[in-house]
Amino acid sequence: MKIEKKEALDYHQGKRNGKIEVVTTKPVNTQRDLSLAYSPGVAEPCLEIAKDKSKVYDYTIKSNLVAVISNGTAVLGLGNIGPEASKPVMEGKGVLFKTFADIDVFDIELDSTNHDDLVKAIKMMEPTFGGINLEDFKGPECFYLEEALKKAMNIPVFHDDQHGTAIISGAAMLNAVEIAGKKLSDIRAVYSGSGAAGIACAKFHISLGLKPENVIMCDSQGVIYKGRTERMNEFKEEFAVETNKRTLHEALVGADMFFGLSSGDIIGEEDVRAMSEKPIILALANPNPEIDYNLATSVRKDLIMATGRSDYPNQVNNVLCFPFIFRGALDVNARQINEEMKIAAANAIAELTRQEVPESVKHAYGIDDLSFGSEYIIPKPFDPRVLTWVAPAVAKAAMDSGVARKEIEDWDKYRLELEIRMGRSHSIMTEMYQKATKNIRRVLYPEGEEPRIIRTAELAVVQKIAYPILLGREEVIRSIAEEYGNDLTGIVIINPKEFDDVDRFIDEYYRLRSRKGVTMKNARNRILNSNNHFGAMMIKFGLADSMISGLTTSYPKTIRPALEIVQKEDRFDVVSGLYIVITKTHIYFLADTTVNETPTPQQLSDITIQTSEFCKSFDIEPKVALLSYSNFGSATGESPSRMRKALEIIKERVPELIIDGEMQADTAIVPDIIENDYSFSTLKGGANVLVFPDLNSGNITYKMLDRLGNFHVMGPVLQGMNKSVHVLQKGATVSEIVDMTAIAVVMASVKK
Repeated sequence: MKIEKKEALDYHQGKRNGKIEVVTTKPVNTQRDLSLAYSPGVAEPCLEIAKDKSKVYDYTIKSNLVAVISNGTAVLGLGNIGPEASKPVMEGKGVLFKTFADIDVFDIELDSTNHDDLVKAIKMMEPTFGGINLEDFKGPECFYLEEALKKAMNIPVFHDDQHGTAIISGAAMLNAVEIAGKKLSDIRAVYSGSGAAGIACAKFHISLGLKPENVIMCDSQGVIYKGRTERMNEFKEEFAVETNKRTLHEALVGADMFFGLSSGDIIGEEDVRAMSEKPIILALANPNPEIDYNLATSVRKDLIMATGRSDYPNQVNNVLCFPFIFRGALDVNARQINEEMKIAAANAIAELTRQEVPESVKHAYGIDDLSFGSEYIIPKPFDPRVLTWVAPAVAKAAMDSGVARKEIEDWDKYRLELEIRMGRSHSIMTEMYQKATKNIRRVLYPEGEEPRIIRTAELAVVQKIAYPILLGREEVIRSIAEEYGNDLTGIVIINPKEFDDVDRFIDEYYRLRSRKGVTMKNARNRILNSNNHFGAMMIKFGLADSMISGLTTSYPKTIRPALEIVQKEDRFDVVSGLYIVITKTHIYFLADTTVNETPTPQQLSDITIQTSEFCKSFDIEPKVALLSYSNFGSATGESPSRMRKALEIIKERVPELIIDGEMQADTAIVPDIIENDYSFSTLKGGANVLVFPDLNSGNITYKMLDRLGNFHVMGPVLQGMNKSVHVLQKGATVSEIVDMTAIAVVMASVKK
């Protein structure tokens, strides 16, 4: 994916510099709170820990805190760029830990390459952290450092560059060998790349069942053989074998598996042809694998192949491993991450791949059929099941191998706690973009001369979520694009005043509105001078699939042309506006927040059905609460009465829908209130669809959540239209417009 330099720098700077922050987890609103958080209240846990050091896991963050440590000597593909320059990467690693496993991270960059100094510095941090993740230390020094720290420290020390890749590739290998119908002990394997990751992978794969005598290791000089003296070290020496093969190409003749962590495009068609029947290629060099996926699979139809890239099947990605390894280790206060825990993780990942894939995962990636086989040997990176498979397996292995300080007794309860902890709210974003990339549609932007719209169109092409159409003067758009450095490749530009078929648009608009006071002169003026009218006509005539506007105009002026031309669906009396509010643990759908001032019960039923159908398009079961200031008749008034009547209508129209009301907002979203006070209600576990009684309450609520709640708020999504037409918030950011583009594409696919 193309990332512009300015975009990357802006992302890392923005409103707050960097990507992470520290937040408090306890209230600090009053003097009493402060006294509990600090002096004198803090003395009590201090005294308890002084009596028993293990209590530090109970009274502090230690049990959920990992240090991501680097000295910047081998940063990604950037090399030895130093500790300061490595900090963005370490912060990024912290983001992954938090996002995928809810693990807190302090990133620590050390200005030293001295082995003894590094060991001493990291060892002294042991009281603070529950685990240490070593990152981007160059080899072979990284081997010595990890080994020394594992001996010296009583908490997990894990060098992800070595072991994360080893574990996830090991899982892929186990499944590939099974699919090929071979035995791991019989596999003849060739490894390319003898750095930290390559050697760690080979050693781990041997622990899974590969025979050492069947392994040939290669580096940039060729085969590592007995008696070789050039560019050798003790770690390479361990893999030196008796063989007359001297080149990688010679080694691949008759081999069952090629494993690469080296350089792009170093093997070719003849090498693939020379391998055994049903060969396995794990080509993990990034960004270019050791052989192109399409080339390799065109040469051998019996090939099983994986890469490190997301645009091909079988992506071997460390994010499937390290967050969940640490999650399981931390949850039993493990003293280390040992071989048993790593093997358990690999087996759990491999076994998960063999299970039936839920529809939600298929839909998230826009795939109709996904099952265990040559193109699915490893779970997808955003498969939410990985956490609940891998973390328990690692925790149990820690307990069984005697390195756990804490026992887990109820595994079903533990898995449920993991699900609750993560909430999975971020998955709708992943699913939305995946659906868009699998069903790309033409998205029209009437405000095509706006810099933010031009940038959005560029990103839509880069992310492959839409075919953008910009309305405006081509010379102006190209001038702005040049000024801001935007690439217009793949973007269609249309000037309404120069459009060949514009007379047809004018005639059709006149036909639609001639009995609404519109003259032919009015019709011509609006079509030629209002891009929203022209754009809506393009949608009506099928020249575009979706339209997004409103960046510079008011909501009524933006929506009116669409209502006049595209019009609402016949089955509904009204259209409505929906906002999506994503918290850490929940997703809420708020309606109507932008259109209907005081909807009738019939209109409320339309709004509810529209929102429920939107949820279902993302494989989310709607659980609807009709909101008011009353709980099930506890108060009288016009608002509660309308919501009660709406409930009756909705139950007649959609009897299977989970819905109840009228109810107050806290009753809707706090499950205990329903459970304890209104057990008769059919709405158990909290609502995710909140239907407001009027525009006042809906609009105020979403705007307050957007500004005060620190949530991800998306919208408004215009519902109930014949086609996918959406109105932006005035002044929306590029990121918000790109989100709306993905939603617009998905909704256009649904309309189709």
